[in-house]
Amino acid sequence: MASILRALKVLGDPTRIRILHLLSREELAVAELQEILATGQSTVSSHLAQLRQAGLVEDRKAGKSVRYSLRRAASKTLLKAVEEAARELDEIRRDEEALAVVLEKRRERTRAFFDEMAGKFGRHYMPGKSWKAMAEALLALVGPVEAADLGAGEGAVAFLLSRRAKKVYAVDSSPQMVEYGRRLAAERGVRNVEYRLGDLESLPLEDASVDVAFFSQSLHHAQHPERAVKEAHRILRSGGRVVILDLARHRHEEARELYADEWLGFTEAEMRRFLRAAGFRQIETAVVHREEQAPHFETLLASAAK
Repeated sequence: MASILRALKVLGDPTRIRILHLLSREELAVAELQEILATGQSTVSSHLAQLRQAGLVEDRKAGKSVRYSLRRAASKTLLKAVEEAARELDEIRRDEEALAVVLEKRRERTRAFFDEMAGKFGRHYMPGKSWKAMAEALLALVGPVEAADLGAGEGAVAFLLSRRAKKVYAVDSSPQMVEYGRRLAAERGVRNVEYRLGDLESLPLEDASVDVAFFSQSLHHAQHPERAVKEAHRILRSGGRVVILDLARHRHEEARELYADEWLGFTEAEMRRFLRAAGFRQIETAVVHREEQAPHFETLLASAAK
């Protein structure tokens, strides 16, 4: 009872209602909340501290910042009260518009990194980019299929798949990568690779349109990896398979700045959870490679069927 009363007391401030409303849509850092709410850092931090004490929000470290989100165990009744209160606040619509701007800035930072790297991937080291691991993943693909290479980059996987696939859709969020990939396909005379500009969490592909969906070291760049996996499920035909190559969970924080990584890899348990939640079955996961040099990145392979 005491915790409920404390939470109700905390909800008496309109700014805290606005913060909870925003965090119900997206996890956000203090600086992002400052920008959205147009208020100072100390004010935002003070409100977040009270919300944490009331058990309504939680945080996780993301590189140099800390991101806050609604606590999963928070009372549904309290969260419903937050949404009802939010509808009475004039600032909510403006907050949601500002939130969209903040999230677009996030995506733009990632796109800018890959725009800069277009045409350079083959000459630069990238964590987890192992030919041994890629070969392990490609073994999971059988027969002439229609495939989607999700987060295709310069198209290394897409062009490998094109040797046997009937059609390969190479999807990337970077306009420069898409332009480079299209140019490369034309130069090589590869006609069954089609580059499309799009986000992993909202793929520019129709429902049930491919037999194989492939993520190669791209899922850790997604803002919401579980949504990207659900999108892969959506575009797959019945009986189709998803194959995921990504970094196993690590502690190399510098990867966020060096490689525009959103997540520091995933555990097998997390990957299985994403796949189960999306509706996949016959789920298999394994660590298939460990780099010899520090920080000894490991590569995780996961596959499942729709």
